[in-house]
Amino acid sequence: MKSLCVYCGSANGHDSVFMESAQELGRELAGRNIRLIYGGARIGVMGAIADACLQAGGKVTGVIPHHLDDVEVGHRGLTELKIVPSMHERKKLMFDMADAFAILPGGLGTLDEFFEILTWRQLRLHDKPVILVNIEGYWDSFITLIDNIIHNGFAKPEVRQHYSIVNQISRLFDMLATPADTAIADHPERF
Repeated sequence: MKSLCVYCGSANGHDSVFMESAQELGRELAGRNIRLIYGGARIGVMGAIADACLQAGGKVTGVIPHHLDDVEVGHRGLTELKIVPSMHERKKLMFDMADAFAILPGGLGTLDEFFEILTWRQLRLHDKPVILVNIEGYWDSFITLIDNIIHNGFAKPEVRQHYSIVNQISRLFDMLATPADTAIADHPERF
């Protein structure tokens, strides 16, 4: 794997563990010579992961649309910053550059990115690994939501097989090293 797209928040969150986990992931990516692909901001969890990766000698590509460049304060210290016309182009370019996807804590934008990449996987538009990083149970309600969608007949149980769930950054790399057909159990948050 040469690149990992990380979806995460442009805010810090209330618990410092979210920023610390992002920094840990940034350092790990640099140490493993894996390029970070992310949303291009220098603030929040996004900024934390980018700065940690850069400080550890890693390579970082940020992708940010014009209208967010000022709001999210585009990171000018990256290896590469791509400023694109729209959110759609941002997401498509990030997808094209990534070998896999990790979802850290974030807000509505992070959910949007995760749902889109998950839907594309369900529709067999890609087979790249998608891993939800459930730091301190942040995504527990999301997992319950997916179970409710399945329970009410709006998705098949197989949707759980389109993503994995880990509870620690260290487990993320274990999951990425596991062959796709054995990486996902019946209920993936048990990893």
